[in-house]
Amino acid sequence: MRKYKYIIFSLCFSVFAVITTSCIAQTDSSFTLLKTISGNFSYLNVDNLDNIYLITESNQLKKTNINGDSLAIFNDVKRFGNPSYIDVSNPLKILLYYSKFSTTVILDRFLNIRNTINFRKQNIFLVNAVATSYDNNIWLFDEQNYSLKKISETGLTQQESSDWRTFFDTMPSPTQILDRNNFVYLYDSLKGFYVFDYYGSFKNKLPFTNWQFTEISGDYLYGFAQNKMYSYHLKTLELKEYVLPNFFTNYSSVKAMNGKVYLLKPDCVEVYEVK
Repeated sequence: MRKYKYIIFSLCFSVFAVITTSCIAQTDSSFTLLKTISGNFSYLNVDNLDNIYLITESNQLKKTNINGDSLAIFNDVKRFGNPSYIDVSNPLKILLYYSKFSTTVILDRFLNIRNTINFRKQNIFLVNAVATSYDNNIWLFDEQNYSLKKISETGLTQQESSDWRTFFDTMPSPTQILDRNNFVYLYDSLKGFYVFDYYGSFKNKLPFTNWQFTEISGDYLYGFAQNKMYSYHLKTLELKEYVLPNFFTNYSSVKAMNGKVYLLKPDCVEVYEVK
């Protein structure tokens, strides 16, 4: 198993030094309602093709287009209980992760099962974050060995970073992994984003804490906190703060993707265009 050492650029990549634009409240932001999809759903996610993924009252994973038309259904969502996370970053390969069983179910674009991986069989026992990698493998953070690993669809380890305890004074506990734009982002809401290259080398830390429903779409990193939406441009390093309108209430989940905001409410999903 090949180990990759981190390359820490503490000066060149200090985010505190490079963020040049402070938060600006956008009181003139326009949120235009595009579509309402009626139904009682307990989960919401959206991929980069505007496909919407919902868990229904009958515990089905349902894939729809933006008009709410059904494209595919997976009936065995609760095979291992409630999924801890569903990764839809690759529309051709959907990951359902069940942390209590350290098990990932891999679905194809029609939501048919491709494979099931039990991480414990690979001697990986504590994982809270998984994601599809750029090369169709799977990223995970091993919280027992404190390392970022990439494994194949059959469960074999392809790549493993060095032990994080060698490089960090306090250990993060990431709950989300995002593979975007040639970098891997691991998010700990109490500590921020840890950014790595595809070889496992540490590149940067973004100090955005206490965000929820984080996502990267195009060149923008999004997060929500305290009735605000935050938008950080990964190239210009501009951070903006948008005050959400008063009608953004009573939602259990929210997603910013493809220039839209998706709200999961008790009896529907609302889709807004952001201008």
